[in-house]
Amino acid sequence: MTVTEKTPAPGRTEPAPPRRHNRHGLLPRLLRQPGTVVSTGVLLLVVLIALAAPLLAPHDPAAHNYDAVLQGPGPGHWLGTDDLGRDTLSRLLYGARVALLVSVGAVGIAMLIGVPIGLLLGYRGGWTDRLGSRLLDVSDALPGIMVGFAVIAIMGRGLLSLMLAVGLIFCMSFARLTRAVTLAERERQYVESAQVAGLRTPEILFRHVLPNLTGPLAVQAAGFLGHAVVIESVLSFLGLGLESDTASWGAMLSLAAEQQAEQPFLPFPPGIAIVITVLAFNMISDGINDVLMGGGRASVSRRFRGTLKAAAASADGAAARHDSTGTAVDDDPDAVLAVRHVTVALDGPDGAVPLVKDASLTLRDGEVLGLLGESGSGKSILSRSVLGLLPRGIHLTEGSVRLGGEEIAGLGEKEMRRHRGTGVSVVLQDPMTALSPVHTVGRQLCEPLRLHFGMSREQARARAVELLTRVGVRDAEGRLDDYPHQFSGGMAQRVAIAMALAAGPKVLIADEATSALDVTTQSQVLDLLLELRDEFNTSIVMITHDLGVVAETCDRVAVMYAGQIVEVGEVSDVLHRPRHPYTAALMASSPSGEVTGGRLATIPGHVPPAGSWPVGCHFADRCSFAEDGCREHPVHLAKNVRCTRADDLVLEVTKP
Repeated sequence: MTVTEKTPAPGRTEPAPPRRHNRHGLLPRLLRQPGTVVSTGVLLLVVLIALAAPLLAPHDPAAHNYDAVLQGPGPGHWLGTDDLGRDTLSRLLYGARVALLVSVGAVGIAMLIGVPIGLLLGYRGGWTDRLGSRLLDVSDALPGIMVGFAVIAIMGRGLLSLMLAVGLIFCMSFARLTRAVTLAERERQYVESAQVAGLRTPEILFRHVLPNLTGPLAVQAAGFLGHAVVIESVLSFLGLGLESDTASWGAMLSLAAEQQAEQPFLPFPPGIAIVITVLAFNMISDGINDVLMGGGRASVSRRFRGTLKAAAASADGAAARHDSTGTAVDDDPDAVLAVRHVTVALDGPDGAVPLVKDASLTLRDGEVLGLLGESGSGKSILSRSVLGLLPRGIHLTEGSVRLGGEEIAGLGEKEMRRHRGTGVSVVLQDPMTALSPVHTVGRQLCEPLRLHFGMSREQARARAVELLTRVGVRDAEGRLDDYPHQFSGGMAQRVAIAMALAAGPKVLIADEATSALDVTTQSQVLDLLLELRDEFNTSIVMITHDLGVVAETCDRVAVMYAGQIVEVGEVSDVLHRPRHPYTAALMASSPSGEVTGGRLATIPGHVPPAGSWPVGCHFADRCSFAEDGCREHPVHLAKNVRCTRADDLVLEVTKP
């Protein structure tokens, strides 16, 4: 099948090469956090002081001066002296060396011991994991400081024994963290691929699994670096650290405690140094965790919420009644869901990166609306913005979402809970991940019924039986106490549909709900959705990239490309008379089931990633009909199509 153009396209130029996507790393995101930047600066200053201690120290830190014993701060000794006349400032500078050496060495030893143990236990599982976990429990029962005492008692005082003592205190924590993450990682397909490739266990663990643990390990290591400074200070304070002549902050605190009555200033220099260094390590740990886990979501959400309320108010007036070209449009009185000019953006180090831009949809009462497009077009992100379930760091920044005439864009989590289930619900692609593996399907079905309708346990169970029976699960009452893994893929999807419809939602979003099923089961599930649409009077948004699903089940279709709706219309009109080149290209590249002599057409290039969209038409770099004007200015959705040449082109989808 090929796409042809009846009218010529004069002045067409060769498409410009796609722009390269800018990948943002960890460091730029860390630099956007003022607290982390300040803490990093403080820590770098401590490192520089430790390295340059011989140049910065005004005196020999071990030199005794009995003529200047326990002096306060003064010209000769800026931070005073101790009971042997040693300069406090010099000992403080050299003490930074000990603190950093012990903390880095101890954490390094802890990781060398704990990480391989955790990798082995998590990857092997079975009796190895159970036995190893019990040994970890035994080690946790021992006070860490007592482990340090034992190591120093056996090995004697010294830098190496001190690092080993502190490292042994931390190593089991690293083992636990590594084991927990490895248990999840070993189930991923990249591990199976490595096994199929014939890699040995050490290669899989250290070359494939370990790199995926760097984030959690970095967070824990940064925190333990600060803890190591504290533990070293405690051991030195108790006289179990380095030799007394060696300058360390803990030893200085121990001496200050003895001489505080005669010189009250002595505890302040080492105490302040310990506090500042530990806080710097901890804040860096928190900063790494925030970046890796999408921290700061609440504050960012509050920042956008005010903008959204203002945008929603304007959308309720002029914006909701005008399209992007300024042409007046009327609100559809039958609309159960109205999405108007929605923009969804990702927080990036250089500002917000749009993932969906200026998207508008209308879902009418009792209608099935298909949302069609390639992977990466933004279909799921748009649907999640309606549900208020966007991932961390992604926010609905502009536009209006009205459910049953009520504005829900920008609502907080508590307010959105009123609309989920009864107003809008979702059926996800993989039922095995959508259903909790540790709870029975009966419990999962009864929870929304009891929450939304206040049913008793018996009432909810009876209604759950009715729902399972309605979606085609045999012996529904007997299967309420079964777990999801006891259902086949098709039956598990029926359970997921029953859960989604339990509270009688006005809108059901089916997000690739049949793509993980075989063809026969897929057809059965689609028929079931259509039957339930009529029975429950529910409108459906069918997210798919399958033209056959759209043709079979949908009343209208919206085609999405690179974060934008590019064409909307009745299914028969869009599939038989496409007006946007992307829609026509999708149809030409879709197999029709007929045997032909030619090769199946393909769309050149790929969907541009977010942040690399062209200024003008997002499809211009892949469109064979694009002109220079298509790339110069943003293209708006007008007359249900987002194409500047829509009135000039008559697109035909023909067989080769």
